[in-house]
Amino acid sequence: MELIEIFGYISALAIGISLGIIGGGGSILAVPVLAYLFSIDEKAATAYSLFIVGASALVGGFQQHRKGFVDWRTAFVFGVPSIVGVALVRYFVIPALPELFFTLGDFEFTRRMGMFGFFALLMIPAAISMLKENKKTVSDKTQKVKYNYPLIVLEGLLVGGITGLIGAGGGFLIIPALVILAKVEMKVAVGTSLMIIAFKSLLGFFLGDALTMTIDWAFLAFFTGLSFVGIFIGSYLSNFINGKKLKKAFGYFIFVMAFFIFYMEFIVKQ
Repeated sequence: MELIEIFGYISALAIGISLGIIGGGGSILAVPVLAYLFSIDEKAATAYSLFIVGASALVGGFQQHRKGFVDWRTAFVFGVPSIVGVALVRYFVIPALPELFFTLGDFEFTRRMGMFGFFALLMIPAAISMLKENKKTVSDKTQKVKYNYPLIVLEGLLVGGITGLIGAGGGFLIIPALVILAKVEMKVAVGTSLMIIAFKSLLGFFLGDALTMTIDWAFLAFFTGLSFVGIFIGSYLSNFINGKKLKKAFGYFIFVMAFFIFYMEFIVKQ
């Protein structure tokens, strides 16, 4: 095993630890870790990330469910179109993407550039969401939820499609949508989003990538297992570490990673 791969597995553990301490965001690093430390191509990296993100979110989601912070009706209403969106993109769109989109003089815009460039762009609002203080927009009291079904379905399809393209959960898109469109309290929105991310990512992976590409199950299981170990370590460490400060630091780190991806794909590779 090469040194860079050892660092990759350490990163898998770190992803889980960050999830355990701050409750989210760490899985967005799965794609760059898989792509740059294990030299996995863009299709497989985003596919494997879907599985890792989904499995990790499932663990976190059940932890939130035990605390009473998952609204299952909202998860179903938002989650079903999300699952449809991610499955359609992974099964039909990703396999159909050409290796080369276009050329402009000596510049070649490849599929890898498109997928990783879009991923890096979306890392920026994800980082911003981690730097902001969460504010409750509705009362903690139980209230009857009135769903804006057309917008929820549209948002679900959109988030599912984005998840399918970049292999990340999209919690920074889901949580505001749940608060605004379903009028749920912030803590419930966070817990519910984890369940939505879990099911749309895992079902998108199994209904799309598992049917269209060869999966290295041994590698994927080992990487995901390390993330799980990290989650439990992080949950324990969260009793001693200031999660808010770490979340902000992690937000800045995601900014750095976004620019690193742009640099690697659009400058170094040219």
